[in-house]
Amino acid sequence: MTHTSLDILLTSTSYPADKLDWRGVFMRHMVTALARRDDVALSVWAPPGPMPASVVHATTERESRDLANLMAAGGVAHLLRQHPVRGVAAATRIIRGLARCYRQSTCDVYHVNWLQCALPLPNDSRPALVTVLGNDLRLMKMPGMRSALRRTFGARPTVLCPNADWMVPVLNEAFGDVARVQAVPFGIDPRWFDVERTLQTPSRWLAVTRLTLGKLGSLFDWAEPYFKDGSRVLDLIGPMQESIQVPSWVNYHGPAGADEIRTKWFPQSHGLITLSQHAEGRPQVMLEAMAAGLPIIATPIAAHTDLIAHGLTGWIAPDRDALAEGLTALEDSARNRAVGQAAKSRIEHEMGTWDDCAERYVRQYRSVLEQGKRG
Repeated sequence: MTHTSLDILLTSTSYPADKLDWRGVFMRHMVTALARRDDVALSVWAPPGPMPASVVHATTERESRDLANLMAAGGVAHLLRQHPVRGVAAATRIIRGLARCYRQSTCDVYHVNWLQCALPLPNDSRPALVTVLGNDLRLMKMPGMRSALRRTFGARPTVLCPNADWMVPVLNEAFGDVARVQAVPFGIDPRWFDVERTLQTPSRWLAVTRLTLGKLGSLFDWAEPYFKDGSRVLDLIGPMQESIQVPSWVNYHGPAGADEIRTKWFPQSHGLITLSQHAEGRPQVMLEAMAAGLPIIATPIAAHTDLIAHGLTGWIAPDRDALAEGLTALEDSARNRAVGQAAKSRIEHEMGTWDDCAERYVRQYRSVLEQGKRG
């Protein structure tokens, strides 16, 4: 069946500056997959970065500079935590830019990434799809925020699309009477499925994370007894975003691009360790690791338990002893490969590629647009 083309305005405060930039890589994949479709005409309001030629840039030069500076500062949430005055000023400029863009758009559907970017939507009854990530749930706790979002969503047909199932009940409780909630998982670059691993001796374990106290969680404390003697190797990759003292027994390599992680680090690693206590939706690095057949050892926060079946597609570690049990279990090569293959199969069948994700979004665009036509 042939569908008419949809005019979509996609907004995001995160986008990678180039192909080596680790920040907001999932947004580049999302934009690229949507732009590949012949039934979508895509305009994008986002920080400057490489986009398909068919994409219409909706940012002004001033907004592009502001967004680029915001990315360099670590994003709105990070700036608000570290430099509140600068953070409030930056957030105000972003809201003004979004408001201008929304007012001037003639799109069929707004595709808004992050709840806060929905706040400036005009009272024009035009349908909206709002992508919700884990960080957004903290925003809902701010005074007056839930009421403001309810007014915004209630003024138009709205579908809220978290990227993980565990957020659906939370969003339904807050907004279910003014918006429809439908989980839409992100996709995976197909190249992650092609990773071939060779297990090393001594075993090498990998942590890929922004270096903040929340993201690192108990990593150094719990892992020290099992790595410090050199019987195992812990490789740590990611940008330093807070003043963190990395222990000498950890091999810290700084940030790395996706291609380096895929071709160098994943193939030689026994698995991924993430002991984060940070608010997460569904961490993309975990999806990519599972797609590459890496077992994951993770803390029992909702974003992890939603993704990992303990002992089957990974290992849930609520404490130091459970981490040790997971290391020992997954250093058995047969079990390591069985768990890795189970994780890979789950990602292939449930998430698929970014083209699959784009198809899921287009179905939601048409659904919320039809809802608006029905009145």
